[in-house]
Amino acid sequence: MLRPNTNRILVSHAGNLPRSPTLNDLVANGHNLDAATGVSYREQLPQAVQEIVDLQIELGVDIVNDGEYAKAGSYGGYMQQRVTGYSVLPADTDRPPKRGGTAERDRRDFPGFYRSGLWYAGSGGPVRPGFSTPGEMRPVQHRACTGPVTYIGHAMVQADIANLQAAIAGKEAEGYIAALGPISLGAGAYNDYYDSEEAYMVAVAAACREEYQAITDAGLIVQIDEPEFCTSWSFYPDWSVEDLRKHLGFCVEVINQAIEGLPEERIRFHTCWGSGHRPHVNDIELKDIVDLMLKINAQQYSIEAANVRHAHEYHVWEAVKLPPGKLLMPGVISHATDLVEHPELVAERLVNYAERVGRENVQAGTDCGIGSRVGHEEVVWAKLKAMAEGARLASQRLWSH
Repeated sequence: MLRPNTNRILVSHAGNLPRSPTLNDLVANGHNLDAATGVSYREQLPQAVQEIVDLQIELGVDIVNDGEYAKAGSYGGYMQQRVTGYSVLPADTDRPPKRGGTAERDRRDFPGFYRSGLWYAGSGGPVRPGFSTPGEMRPVQHRACTGPVTYIGHAMVQADIANLQAAIAGKEAEGYIAALGPISLGAGAYNDYYDSEEAYMVAVAAACREEYQAITDAGLIVQIDEPEFCTSWSFYPDWSVEDLRKHLGFCVEVINQAIEGLPEERIRFHTCWGSGHRPHVNDIELKDIVDLMLKINAQQYSIEAANVRHAHEYHVWEAVKLPPGKLLMPGVISHATDLVEHPELVAERLVNYAERVGRENVQAGTDCGIGSRVGHEEVVWAKLKAMAEGARLASQRLWSH
């Protein structure tokens, strides 16, 4: 259960962690993700989850996860195995994409950077390797909803739950499982089945809700992963801010439908500006969308805040008030660099937020999953350790008087 801090700042993180060598070998370092549904991989998961939970606790993390090992590094692809109703259109189809790419606005301003392929090669890490080599472009495939969207992943999510529950049993730690948000699952696919986009997204929300409910019914925290809350701005490069806000108003309705009736104190909402190592000069600013984010019926909001394009945005909370009873988990560790943040910097970032929203309401987190973006697992562990040490320093300052 997500609780306010009492005498110190609690520590968590926002996503995936480096896989064990055994698991990594089974999926060929992320190049054979289909193997993650195989018997050998699934048999190895309980021990691997136990080990990653124990390591998180050792490093000072209070609210731990399963490393997202069951997803095998595929942020959204895992959900395709848990829902029906989608088809993949061939790469050479005459049908254009439904929208632009994650970095479409940056692509227009930095054409040489994108032609170099650095965006693709610089987006990976040990869990999710770079998507291509410099200069190489991936063929584009388009998803379409061609039948009823229904959830069929009950056995899969129950296995995820059982692995995490066993790993945290008897330990002083809360457990959370990250699950794909309905906007990230459905918004990019064509709707070729339902009468309207609204009816389609209602069905997507209902399917996602079954996974979320399984997690919260088990007494775990569910993290709703919705980077698209921020990155939609780049998908539609000709939109105005008002166009985006109208779209996000609809997104809020869909997300709230997906979590309707679930215990708010077990829901964390995560959003970010995407994981690419790119300029990010065209990211939508937090101040333009934060009021809409706060309408999502979650207990905690996990936001990207260590990224150098957004590290200043703690000032947003001078004008915007965090609603009573809500918690904020700003990223104080970045996935965009292999430099390990100094604990004093982490403490400074946490104090900056605590001074604006209250020391009881701020918990330490990462910008996003650092297992798939940081260059080596040794750096990942050093970052988590630095975050825990920074939280300790901030706690001393905030509770010393």
